[in-house]
Amino acid sequence: MDVHGTVTAGFEPVGEAFARNFDTLGERGAAVAVYRDGHKVVDLWGGSRDVDGGAPWERGTAQIVRSATKGVAAAVLLMLWQRGELDLDAPVGAYWPEYKAAGKDRTLVRDVLAHRAGVPVLDRPLTPAEAADPDLGAAAVAAQAPAWEPGTDHGYHAQTYSWLTGELVRRVTGRTIGAWIAEEIAAPAGAELW
Repeated sequence: MDVHGTVTAGFEPVGEAFARNFDTLGERGAAVAVYRDGHKVVDLWGGSRDVDGGAPWERGTAQIVRSATKGVAAAVLLMLWQRGELDLDAPVGAYWPEYKAAGKDRTLVRDVLAHRAGVPVLDRPLTPAEAADPDLGAAAVAAQAPAWEPGTDHGYHAQTYSWLTGELVRRVTGRTIGAWIAEEIAAPAGAELW
């Protein structure tokens, strides 16, 4: 497998590990960039960007980061708190009245941030079209009964975190979380994140 890019002297083990992902571990396509003290010391890419291997991975190929976006979503809520627009100790229902349904009336905003809201999954999974509709997703989460009393236990909210945080942002700011991130985080930082 061809690996492209550069590795600064002293960081060769990173390049070797990256190449091993293809040679030994079956990686199809990937990229890695490492910065040290503000300087790029590793910038590598290789493989293909599609399942059938027809399109090569190139410098700048976009990549899904999956659960890493939860940290960005949490940062939005914390920035709103820092600006005095959101109270972490307020019930979610203070911003999103429909969320009070099915025993979730005492769920705090901080419970959402900490994966303690008690709604990690939906009783009825949404179709892809429903899941892509932020109104339908938020309504499904609002109607969902909690799996445990909110704030008393922890469970990774992998399937509902985007609707929980996104709807809070929309209720507080009038913008989607995507628009908020684009305008308040990505644009000022010159970042390409969507």
